[in-house]
Amino acid sequence: MRENTEDLYAGVEFEKGTPGAKDVINFINGKMGNVIRADSGLSIKMITDMGTRRIVKYAFEYARKTGRKKVTATHKANIMKFSDGLYLSVAREVAKEYPDIEFQDALIDNLCMQLVRRPQEYDIIVAPNLYGDIISDLCAGLVGGLGLAPGANIGEGIALFEPTHGSAPKYTGQNKVNPMAMMLSGVMMLGHIGEAKASERLENAIAAVIVEGKSVTYDMKPYRDDPTAVGTSQVADAVIAKLKKTL
Repeated sequence: MRENTEDLYAGVEFEKGTPGAKDVINFINGKMGNVIRADSGLSIKMITDMGTRRIVKYAFEYARKTGRKKVTATHKANIMKFSDGLYLSVAREVAKEYPDIEFQDALIDNLCMQLVRRPQEYDIIVAPNLYGDIISDLCAGLVGGLGLAPGANIGEGIALFEPTHGSAPKYTGQNKVNPMAMMLSGVMMLGHIGEAKASERLENAIAAVIVEGKSVTYDMKPYRDDPTAVGTSQVADAVIAKLKKTL
């Protein structure tokens, strides 16, 4: 669960040498001493109580709704005491409202190591924007790559579903890339709108194609130049065939 509206990704930046950058540098240096060099570019890291509380509550509500058992909040509060520190303190406050769900926190650098070594020890991870972006690719690598990583942007009344990898214009028309991340995003969308049976059917069909191991793209083969790899359309055909068998 990644907060997606603030943190360093909010885009509050000041280019090196611009009047805005000079104003900010002069202001901070006036308050704290000469801690910023004049040749600096600046990005402002914003963590709000509201944004943190919203995403952490969403993580706990999702855990309760889906029968998950543990939520881990990741941060770097040992270094960034007033931004990540706020994130951690709010997460701990929210966790007290859900005594039925186990809660823990983890430093982002250690979490990345532990995810590689013992991913089975984690269930739901809730993260600020930047850390969540990094973790999403790390976890995609654990399950087969970005071609298998779905994504959802859940807002208040609006939701957008898309693969974690985003668009890849250079592959347009080549019938090459793995469409399963897009399909699995559809699985998430169907579940979100209450179409649980359709969601399960599609997920099971995709899983059956993966287990069979024949109609998959090059990224899911032991070697990327495997001549038995199929194209995007052939993967779709294989999933459709599995779906028809469940009618």
